[in-house]
Amino acid sequence: MKLPPLKSLPVFEAVARLNSFSLAAEELAVSQSAVSHQIKQLETYLGEKLFWRSGRTLTLTDEGRQYLDGVGSALLQIERVSEQLLGHEESRLRLSVFSSFAVRWLVPRLPDLQREHPQLELSLEMSSENPVLSDRVADCFITIKPASAAFSYELLYTERLFPVCSQDYWQRIRRELGRDSEVEGRDEPELSPEEVSRFPLLSTHSIFDRAAGDWEAWYRGVEQTIPGSARLQHFSHMLLALEAARFHQGIALTNDYMLSTRKDSGDFVRLPCHSVMTGDSFYFAWKTSRRRERGIQILRRWLVDEAIRGGLRAE
Repeated sequence: MKLPPLKSLPVFEAVARLNSFSLAAEELAVSQSAVSHQIKQLETYLGEKLFWRSGRTLTLTDEGRQYLDGVGSALLQIERVSEQLLGHEESRLRLSVFSSFAVRWLVPRLPDLQREHPQLELSLEMSSENPVLSDRVADCFITIKPASAAFSYELLYTERLFPVCSQDYWQRIRRELGRDSEVEGRDEPELSPEEVSRFPLLSTHSIFDRAAGDWEAWYRGVEQTIPGSARLQHFSHMLLALEAARFHQGIALTNDYMLSTRKDSGDFVRLPCHSVMTGDSFYFAWKTSRRRERGIQILRRWLVDEAIRGGLRAE
């Protein structure tokens, strides 16, 4: 078995993670010259430059980034296997998750996870965009792009959007549409797209990455376009649009996990209208080479069970 200088690998990982020779030396309790020597020895063995140095700036080369992906994962696995043999039961995992999914669905359920699996120590890495699938970012991910062949994926939710408003605003809608004399209940007549457009439409830019893209898709679902008379209010995030709806500012499009189990989901009314599929599906993702790790297995099973229990996916 032909291996690189093994002492240099933790040094390389520390320098790459901290982006600094001096900080790596401090963390490893060695001199900065010893760190430089280990990196030079590794670069000589590989015949590749791993870092670009420009004054006080240090960046990984393309080869360095590629090497870090493999070395970082291997060192993590060595650490975890060693902990298991030493009898350490705790499992520490970093989960990268979309902020809206975390705030509205995952965080309210974390006490249940901690109660059922106290040995699992989970830290959340918030992501506003689809995360890069890499051990440098997290150990596992909630993603909508199952693109990497090095990862395995478990479906949690296929997204659909539907209109909601506050309880008070729903009563206003019923009054203005002349429905306040009707008995409210399951047989509430469906609102037409024309009736919906008579009220402010709260739009989330991030869903389709363009202004009013969510409402365009909703109207397109019934082969219509947004009426020219419609009043649109724009927000960068679904969380903001939902808060505006809570405070009686209009009608927002939201999805199932945003109203899944939060106690304040009762503040909202789902309007009797059609829903539209966004084309996005949410997956729990983990590196296939780490599939046997106990912590990942526990988290995967728990997330799937909660998604089924909360109605996000079928069994």
